[in-house]
Amino acid sequence: MKKIFPFLFVLISGLSFAQVTFTPGIRAGANFSHFTNDENQTFFYPGDVYYPQSQMNLNFKTRTDFYLGFLGNIRFAKFYALQPEINYSRQGTKVESNVNNMGEQNITVSYLGIQLVNKFYFNKFNVHAGPTLDFVVEKKNINPDNEIDLGITAGVGYDITKNFGIEARVKKGFIPVYSFYEDHSNVTFQAGIYYTFNMKK
Repeated sequence: MKKIFPFLFVLISGLSFAQVTFTPGIRAGANFSHFTNDENQTFFYPGDVYYPQSQMNLNFKTRTDFYLGFLGNIRFAKFYALQPEINYSRQGTKVESNVNNMGEQNITVSYLGIQLVNKFYFNKFNVHAGPTLDFVVEKKNINPDNEIDLGITAGVGYDITKNFGIEARVKKGFIPVYSFYEDHSNVTFQAGIYYTFNMKK
């Protein structure tokens, strides 16, 4: 027990005198999004269980759009930073269906979201993950079942220069954006760039 107290004192002192830095920046790139769970349902007329009368198909395919955001990188140590973000993300899906001869249709759901990203640095590479909270701000060809989406994001990045880098992420929503016979949630792959501003004079 006597050895633990000096260790805690040194650890707390080190954290107290560590140079914490804050760096604002921007991020932007392409979204490749879709909904989960294709649906294929067979319907029968009452009393007729042998011959299917109709087949309903919903096939969700990837839709391409963009994201744009602001970040604040709080660097606590050489290997770790906490990065709050505010992002505008245009998501959705392409849906193919035989219902009412709909064919293929674009569904757009745009979000304004908050992300709290933990970044772990390995020289110029970084690995990051954290929770997301998104609010619907725009929709087309859909009436979402929920106006919010709670999820998680994870990915990797590479610092090309001190201020400029590239990143790739996947963002998975847990709250259904649309429900028919099954629940359909967001899956979004992101590939883009980030730039941080040098605040030192």
